Amino acid sequence: MRTPLIAIGLCLLFAIPLSAQSGRAYIKSIEKHRQHYKKEFLREERSPLDKKGIKKLAFFPVEEAYRVSCTFEPTPHAEPFDMATYSGITKPYVKYGTATFVLNGQTCQLAIYQSLQLRQLPMYRDYLFIPFKDPTNGETTYGGGRYMDIRAGEIQNGRLTLDFNKAYNPYCAYSDGYNCPVPPTENHLNLPIEAGEMVWGGH
Repeated sequence: MRTPLIAIGLCLLFAIPLSAQSGRAYIKSIEKHRQHYKKEFLREERSPLDKKGIKKLAFFPVEEAYRVSCTFEPTPHAEPFDMATYSGITKPYVKYGTATFVLNGQTCQLAIYQSLQLRQLPMYRDYLFIPFKDPTNGETTYGGGRYMDIRAGEIQNGRLTLDFNKAYNPYCAYSDGYNCPVPPTENHLNLPIEAGEMVWGGH
């Protein structure tokens, strides 16, 4: 019963240029990522958002140009430091390395950090953290900056991919009472990043 539909689908698929196929698949993958992201608010015990708040989440349109290939330079001898948070306390981190990439014709760098607290937990010991600020903050995005996460295994042969379409807001963007890290000065980009999560519509 499904054979005719499959045949039609294949005809339509191969009638589309390969670049469009990959582009559409990528957009769908980001849309799926965002749906999962929204569901996590309902699963997290300390979540600042309920179902009503989740409906007010906003994102830039998916743009594959903001998925960038980077060179990675490790910093194995970096000293641990206390990263400031917007609540006034500090959290222990260490600089794991630096990612260098070209976006919109501009060469940029972002430091990648590792939480010393999470590194003690087996299920999170390979998690890496990339907080950043850019000129959209306070306008179309949260004023305190945004975050990205990767895992150490994503770095292969001195390279990794950063996807700004997955940039997300800290909990502080929605409510007070959270210890959200402040992006260090070295991660303040001069280039507007019009990708990922936008300012929350609940205020």
